[in-house]
Amino acid sequence: MGRALLLYFRNTGRSMLMLFEAAWHTRTMFAPRMMKEIFNQMYTCGIKSLGVISVVGLFIGMILALQTGLELRRFGMQSNIGTTVTVVMLREMGPFMTALIVAASVGSAIAAQLGTMVVSEEISALEIMSINPVRFLVMPRLVALTVMMPLLTVYTNLIGVLGGAIVGATQLEVSYTAYFDNALLYAGNKDLYVGLFKAWLFGIVITTVACHQGFSTTEGAVGVGQATRRTVVISFLTILVFGYIATRLFYSD
Repeated sequence: MGRALLLYFRNTGRSMLMLFEAAWHTRTMFAPRMMKEIFNQMYTCGIKSLGVISVVGLFIGMILALQTGLELRRFGMQSNIGTTVTVVMLREMGPFMTALIVAASVGSAIAAQLGTMVVSEEISALEIMSINPVRFLVMPRLVALTVMMPLLTVYTNLIGVLGGAIVGATQLEVSYTAYFDNALLYAGNKDLYVGLFKAWLFGIVITTVACHQGFSTTEGAVGVGQATRRTVVISFLTILVFGYIATRLFYSD
């Protein structure tokens, strides 16, 4: 147990140091070569994720509307599903589901890519050429994910709210006007800002975990697979914990 605890703190410390170094190197992000890599990463983690995010966001909104609407209909209050779906999507489900999708798709890909570079000694070649691996590999991914995660979360929220409106109109006899009136009446700016902050925080978490696991890869191809698996598991657990802490801090009153 002591050895496992020391290993945990060592890995946590190394990942935090890597994150701080990558954040320090963001001052060079406007260099032409870095900007090109950042845009490539933004396209990979953002545009290529829109398909699965659209499907997940739509059905999350539909499920929320259906489940809450069926219960509210027992009391004649099904018109309030607009408020429920919108607030839940903005506060929790939007950033949470977006983070899980990005962690499973983009985070695992980052870990596999960096892990392959480690076992094939490409990282050592970069260091021999006096190229800082953190600046060259981690910083563009950090910037890309912290920019794209809030944007993807906004998109997920919109799709989820639209899915709830479709269910309300087709199955719960709630008109689109009543649905969106309730959604806009009770959903506050704080709900949106807290959700976007969570998305930004989740982007940092995913990048840090994925890059650290990639750089820590050993044992060849087997190690790449293990690093990918650890990335997904650790990212999921960390997202859950940080999501709860953020909610507790902002809504403690």
